[in-house]
Amino acid sequence: MAEITEQLIVEKENGIGRIMLDNQARRNAMTFEMWRDLPTVLNDFMADDAVRVVVLSGRGGKAFCAGADISQFEKQRSDADASAMYNDAVATASNALADLAKPTIAKIEGFCIGGGVGIALCCDLRIANDVSTYAVPAAKLGLGYAHEGLARLVNLVGPSLAKEIFFTARQFTPNEAQAMGLINRVVPRAMLDAYVEDYAARIAENAPLTIHAAKTVIHELVKPDGPDYALCEKVVAECFDSEDFKEGRKAFMEKRKPQFKRK
Repeated sequence: MAEITEQLIVEKENGIGRIMLDNQARRNAMTFEMWRDLPTVLNDFMADDAVRVVVLSGRGGKAFCAGADISQFEKQRSDADASAMYNDAVATASNALADLAKPTIAKIEGFCIGGGVGIALCCDLRIANDVSTYAVPAAKLGLGYAHEGLARLVNLVGPSLAKEIFFTARQFTPNEAQAMGLINRVVPRAMLDAYVEDYAARIAENAPLTIHAAKTVIHELVKPDGPDYALCEKVVAECFDSEDFKEGRKAFMEKRKPQFKRK
């Protein structure tokens, strides 16, 4: 993997690829360098068959991500050209995360604000502790949100709750966020690491082609221009034609855990 910023801590272990956002002085707010290098990490995870699931978190236990690092704006967004470069890096990173063909989990501790919510929305699952908080304060800053980010929010919580989040710009509790459908699970703070580790391990043990097919079909079903049914049929057929399907059947008959190889 090419050299990346020290603000992205990357690990691989037991089928799990981990990315920790490390800008703790600013509640893990995303710098330009973090946006720029995130696709490099994700591409490396995608190319590594040993990585079955990706967990994204914030380092330090106090924040998942507090959005964009505004301290960089004077330099990185000082004019139209600089802003275009910055916005392109954000869009490229967000799309790389949302479109990753492997399952992703956002492990959320503490603050999940603005762009942090956007990053969490790009993940397949969001598991949070019971002291996390959520907000999109765009209306307090006078900025607009691109339609891609809003589409992800609307697809998840619906138009009415998306409006509430944006119109009020207030902070929501983890229980409110779960009731909206913004996050999947809320667990006690002391249990979050173990809970996410268990979820990631469960996913890593399961058939990767089946998970890929499910993720692909679900994404197609919610596309505004309708699903690509040929693609849906293709990824399902690949499951039935795979060595993993044979291994799954054999392991079931032999009453043992299957050893899937993504083949």
